[in-house]
Order: sequence, then C-alpha cells, then structure tokens
Amino acid sequence: MRKKRILIIDDDSRNIFALSATLRAKSFDCISCSNAQDALDLLTTDEVVDAILIDMMMPEMDGYEAIPRIKNIEKRARMPIIAVTAQAMVGDREKCLEAGATEYISKPVDVDRLLQLLSQV
Repeated sequence: MRKKRILIIDDDSRNIFALSATLRAKSFDCISCSNAQDALDLLTTDEVVDAILIDMMMPEMDGYEAIPRIKNIEKRARMPIIAVTAQAMVGDREKCLEAGATEYISKPVDVDRLLQLLSQV
C-alpha cells in the first residue's frame, strides 16, 4: 500500500518544515509549494496528491481565493482540503468551510487532530 501524499501550501518555510517532518514521521509522503499559484500549477498536472493542507493567510493569493480555484480543477474537485490558519476567531472555521475547505485546523497545529483528519483521506 502506498503512502498517502500530502501537498502543503504555505508561504512560511518553517511551517512547511514542521508539518513535513511531523507527517513523514507518521508515514505520509509530503510535497510543498510556497505559494498558491505554484500549487495550482502543480494540481493541473497528473501529480499524485491525496490531500492538501493550505495556509489561509498568504500574500498574493490567500487560501480563501485558492481553494475555490483548486475545486474548479476537474480532477481535484473532490480533493480533501484542510485549512490551516493562525486565525482562530469566532467565525473563522465557517469562513474556511464556505470557501470550500473540507476541514479546518488552527495553529499551533494539534498533531493528533491533524492525524485524525488525515486518517479519513
């Protein structure tokens, strides 16, 4: 059985490093993009991706704009997308889900919760 492959989209390399290290230790395969446009370009290819973790607050194109664009890529329309954000105010979860995210997790990331969400992929 192949490892589940997770695409991490985040403009902060420290977040990519931490999430990748954590997920690889739990037998996930990880790839990353430091901006949403690079991720969109990658997702239009045949690259294997089982789920996406996307930072909602990025320059140029944030997660709120990127998620609907990802969902508009025909072969990615049902892709599980987990919004990862430092925004943990009332209503932020709903805003992420309205944008098309499958689920929401706040920073600092609760690793057990993240693994629970990814186990459903």
